[in-house]
Amino acid sequence: MKTAFIQSVGGASGDMLLGALLDAGLPTDAVRETIAALSITGVDIATATETRCEVHGTRALVDVSAAPRYSPQQMLDAVAGAAGLSERARDSAASVLNALFAAEARVHGDDPDQIHLHELGTADTLVDVVGVVHGLEMLGVDRVYAAPLVLGEPGGPRRPGGYSNPAPATLEIIAAAGAPVAPERQFHAGVGELTTPTGAALIATLADEFRQPAMTLDRIGVGVGGKDPAAFPNVLRLWLGQIDGADLRADPSGKTAPPVARWQDNVVLLETNLDNATGEQLGFAMERLFEAGAFDVWHTPIQMKKNRPGVLMSALGPAALESRLAEVFLRDTPTLGVRVRPVGRYAAERDIVTVETEYGPMRLKRKWLGGEVVSVAPEYEDIAAAARERGVGWSAVSEVVGSAHLEAQ
Repeated sequence: MKTAFIQSVGGASGDMLLGALLDAGLPTDAVRETIAALSITGVDIATATETRCEVHGTRALVDVSAAPRYSPQQMLDAVAGAAGLSERARDSAASVLNALFAAEARVHGDDPDQIHLHELGTADTLVDVVGVVHGLEMLGVDRVYAAPLVLGEPGGPRRPGGYSNPAPATLEIIAAAGAPVAPERQFHAGVGELTTPTGAALIATLADEFRQPAMTLDRIGVGVGGKDPAAFPNVLRLWLGQIDGADLRADPSGKTAPPVARWQDNVVLLETNLDNATGEQLGFAMERLFEAGAFDVWHTPIQMKKNRPGVLMSALGPAALESRLAEVFLRDTPTLGVRVRPVGRYAAERDIVTVETEYGPMRLKRKWLGGEVVSVAPEYEDIAAAARERGVGWSAVSEVVGSAHLEAQ
């Protein structure tokens, strides 16, 4: 399987990712094809070979000085109408843009359709996002891995009315994806922003896993950023190659087998024992934990000291959201403490398809293992809505949806 590993050595931005792809062999004309497919006027692309702390790479220079600005909807419309791109590329680019817009909306408290884009409203956001997505596809990449993101030095605004570093939108994107971040280093002092919202959205959206896989390398692409600090190289490296046979997980017997599901080790389990929480409190805390980004939340009856009945409240979530989830426990339940421990898990690939039935379109969640669909489950909301509207039982609708899926295969 053709694999890419994104190593954020000294930051990540859209132009650094684009530069790494160009350095790895993506033709500059491929980016020009992207610009043409998006029908963007007044944009040009050039490259320069530059060095950062003895690391040589390619800097992507996107000139948008003569290009118009874009609203979120105009960007999405440009992607949707890009007939020269594959459906997969259009869908991936739209997902990256929507991650950007959702983060900006959360920061400013606006509706995603109404937000006003500042730096992100320029045409180079479109070129960077679609160029990277299209470039990965042209280089035949099937799977993307990524290292923790390097954010730079935390600091206050560097200009009146500006934002602090890391940018609020960057943090929102990282938190929403549960992406890991590298710790602050002393040599980052005075450098400022190293990962931009566009860079964070591209990596957080496109990465299948945040770890370095065992792989056989074919080539390395180095994307150069616009900063040149003396202590470290402002570059991003793109490793291209094949997943190696060593990238296997051992079972308890010590044998190895090809993984049939994604291994995730950036997950935490939070727990607390409660003997003085009401049912309403437990239900509210569960809702708040899901809102905060938990993967799953559950309650288990337990027996506590002095034989008092109690509840073990548990939540599973991304390690990057550990403090946010712990705060929900402490704020919305009577507990005085929360236990936290890292856990690993296998996560099956899943997708959602829509089938047409006599009750209207119905969504189905499919579970994949080893490249095969092993189970299908209808979405609760769709079944419930159809059953209420037509005055029929749950089973009747569910059977029709299952039959429609079999016929569509």
